Amino acid sequence: MRVIAGKAKGHKLKTLQGLQTRPTTDRIKETLFNIISFDLVQCDFLDLFAGSGAIGIEALSRGAKQCVFVEKQKEACHMIQQNLKHTKLEQNAVLLQKDVSEAISFLQREKKAFDIIFLDPPYQGDLAETVLQEIAKARLLKKNGYIIWERSAKRDALSIEGFTVIKEKMYKTTAMTFLALEESTLC
Repeated sequence: MRVIAGKAKGHKLKTLQGLQTRPTTDRIKETLFNIISFDLVQCDFLDLFAGSGAIGIEALSRGAKQCVFVEKQKEACHMIQQNLKHTKLEQNAVLLQKDVSEAISFLQREKKAFDIIFLDPPYQGDLAETVLQEIAKARLLKKNGYIIWERSAKRDALSIEGFTVIKEKMYKTTAMTFLALEESTLC
């Protein structure tokens, strides 16, 4: 896995061995960042379930002002730190070694809001729906911001109260669903 574009282009990133994380492939990552490239410059980016940090690092490399990485596994956090140091992007990064729900509460208390939130929970279970509701309740998404939810292509994107689907990109095994807050949720 590598950084595809921007100031850290070409840097190889370390990943954890085994099934603890599921890195987004370079092909999918490249397509995703081509879609969002114009929204990245000076944006506040939140990478939930960060794994190796590859998505947030790509965002920083392409011009995001700041990225907050949330990952609860100690080994994965160590990997993110190594990858940030290797790419020389650590000055614009905040790493929270916390459970996602804990991190959302913390970010709410700190009055943080983000332009883009990348959500890549484990494919099994209904964790995404719960986290999306927590994000809306905590008001972590800026008015014109959006969430990118990576999920298994085998699983349908359910209707999530307070959100509207603005775009969907399907791949062989992965789907990317872009969500924005509904007007009623912004009030």
